[in-house]
Amino acid sequence: MKVLGLDTATLSAGIAIVDDTRVLAETRHDSSRRSADLLVAVDDVCRRASVAPTELDAIAIGAGPGSFTGLRIGMATAKGIAFAAGRPLWAVSSLAALAHDGVQLVDADRALEPPTIVAVLDARRGEVYAGCFRQDLPLGEERVLAPSELGAWIAQLAGDARLAFVGDALAAHREVLAPFADRWLAVSTPSGTAVAQLALAGPRIDVLAGGAPTYIRPSEAEIKYPDGVPGALPRTR
Repeated sequence: MKVLGLDTATLSAGIAIVDDTRVLAETRHDSSRRSADLLVAVDDVCRRASVAPTELDAIAIGAGPGSFTGLRIGMATAKGIAFAAGRPLWAVSSLAALAHDGVQLVDADRALEPPTIVAVLDARRGEVYAGCFRQDLPLGEERVLAPSELGAWIAQLAGDARLAFVGDALAAHREVLAPFADRWLAVSTPSGTAVAQLALAGPRIDVLAGGAPTYIRPSEAEIKYPDGVPGALPRTR
């Protein structure tokens, strides 16, 4: 099956076309640019893979957590492609995709025992998004928390398991996350390849009609305006 994998949870969007176990083409794209540029990047990957959108069997999207704006752009783009091509849309966790990239890196080094992978992305506002995975399966619910709380949370989920870390959070919170730095793999953001591979291995549920990004935490607008009224003043207490 030919699957387009797309993840825009971070500023470095991952795009790839996977044919079962083969990666036909992949790239990275600056997702801080216009959404129209994302479509251009997708089209470029399709051309390099020699696959027309109508030849795709499915579209796979990293649903988050991550940048709210990036996730909305990615979901809308993936839905548009899936709808136009008449193909299903499959969604996976962006943190799970990031962890899957880490697994592939570890597997490339046969001397390493497969560890539990902790995927950690910078969530801004002094927080991180975190997920803990063993053989691509989550050990618990994904969380948004302060970097200083990461160690205790991991210990609760993984105990004394051998750990490896992936994600861009180390660069953003290097001082706090320094105790984990020597176990941090060279994987910063989710790839389109990982999104497609996880979607192929998953339940393949079509979310074209009702799919939505996974934000985990409320947006700044929801916090400031809990009544959802545009222009409303924050509640006084």
